[in-house]
Amino acid sequence: MSLLTEANFGASLPIDGYGPGFFRVAGEVHYGNLWLMADQKGDWGGLDDFAALEALSGQIDLLFVGTGPQLAHLPKPLVDALEARGIMCEPMATPTAARSYNVLLSEGRRVGCALLAMPEKV
Repeated sequence: MSLLTEANFGASLPIDGYGPGFFRVAGEVHYGNLWLMADQKGDWGGLDDFAALEALSGQIDLLFVGTGPQLAHLPKPLVDALEARGIMCEPMATPTAARSYNVLLSEGRRVGCALLAMPEKV
């Protein structure tokens, strides 16, 4: 017999849910694109917005990048900017990135995510 245990996020900011144009993070609704890590979150302008990701430098080792409803390639300048700061990035569809972030966050890993909001219709 196996038992499931509830994830323990402590004081960290997990993604509780998402829908068209929004994310629910630690019980609070955030509209639009979002970046977050264990204890911080903010608006993200999208794949060309490197400045918003500056707060992640030195704080995380891995960034999941949610590219919307489908997996998409990341722009090389974004990948280069993150790698120059010692951050490995992994593109995924937004739902997959949100789930992956939560799993590693619950393990206490130095992880973050930058998520494009889901559109009204997929």
